[in-house]
Order: sequence, then structure tokens, then C-alpha cells
Amino acid sequence: MKRLWNAEEKLRFEREMLAAHAQTVAGVDEAGRGPLAGPVVCAAVIMPLEEGALIVGVDDSKKLKEAERERLAALIKARASAYAVCEESAAVIDEINILEATKRCMKRCVEQLSVSPDVVFTDGNFRIDIDIPQQNIVKGDALSYSIGAASILAKTYRDARMRAYDALYPQYGFAKHKGYGTAAHLAAIEEFGLCEIHRRTFTKKLSAGRENGGRQST
Repeated sequence: MKRLWNAEEKLRFEREMLAAHAQTVAGVDEAGRGPLAGPVVCAAVIMPLEEGALIVGVDDSKKLKEAERERLAALIKARASAYAVCEESAAVIDEINILEATKRCMKRCVEQLSVSPDVVFTDGNFRIDIDIPQQNIVKGDALSYSIGAASILAKTYRDARMRAYDALYPQYGFAKHKGYGTAAHLAAIEEFGLCEIHRRTFTKKLSAGRENGGRQST
């Protein structure tokens, strides 16, 4: 039986901050740390927390079906007090590593918010270089309403980017696997080599020195 959405559970961390006199809470999350190709995408969002403004169903984006994520993303954008979505390319990931690229991307998102939050919730156990109080919440995308909203924005944005890349490099199937290391993706790398958006630090053992710039299928 599917568990009902529980506002008390989703807002526990936010309400702790409100009780400590914070007025605005930003949730920050990423999508795409693990794939072999494409950018890492981060989102920061400040959601109104009054009961009548809550969006039922906001959760860890990985738990939601694609159509539901898209529906919720539209509502989040419409109701958010502020939001920002940023990305770091495969080239940047190769240059500074995925963790540093993620932290840099999250920092940029927070800095681009049109409203300055009193506290920032980040999903995971690492801190970002900002001059705003922050709280790390492991599995925060499932536990915090604000981080869950950010995870949905990051995931839907990245999926759209990978669908666009699929049009440029149709031989890899990016629209289906979004750059993750599926059997079909590995087989495509074996056949076609690497393209421009592949992460070289993630694919060293797969490319066997074969790089062709992602030639188009004929």
C-alpha cells in the first residue's frame, strides 16, 4: 500500500528552523553525480511553508515517475519564492572532480537566488562555501520538503538537457538512460567511442583510447 504524503514529516526540519526564528529556508540538491556523461545539475529553491501553499507529493525525485516529476516541477516553479538551477559540464567535472563540481554548482545556485535565505539545507554530508548558515541532511531529498522540491527541479532540468543531447548524439541513447552506465550505453561507447559530453575521468577504462568526438550515425 502506498504511504500517504505527510506534511508533518516533510516539514520537520523546516519547522525547527522557523522555531529558531528563521524566516526563509532554501533547499539545495543535485542530479547527475553518477552518470558517465552529461552535466551535474543543482537547484536551490525557497518554498512558502504555510499550510495552504504546500504542494502535496513533493518527495525525492528518484521516487517519482517522470510525468509526476514534471507536474510537480511546474507547480514548484509557480509557487516558489525564489529558485535557481545551475549546471557544471563534463569538462569541469573532469577538471576538478565530481564532488568539487557539485559543491561549486550548489554555491552558484544559492548565490543566484533572488531572495537571500536565512538558512540553507543541503542534501548529503558535505558543506558548501557560502556565508549563510547551512544544515546538512543525509537523504534530505526524502526527508525535507525544501530539498525534495530542489531535487525535482534539478532532475527535470537535467533530464531535459539529456534529451537535447540525444538529438545531437542519437547513437548513444541519452534520452533513455540519461548518461548512466546502462548496458546499452556501454555498448554504444564500445561501438562509437566517446563524445564531447562524456566524462573522461568516469570512462577511462571503457574508451580504450577510442575517441571520435561523437560522430553522427548515418
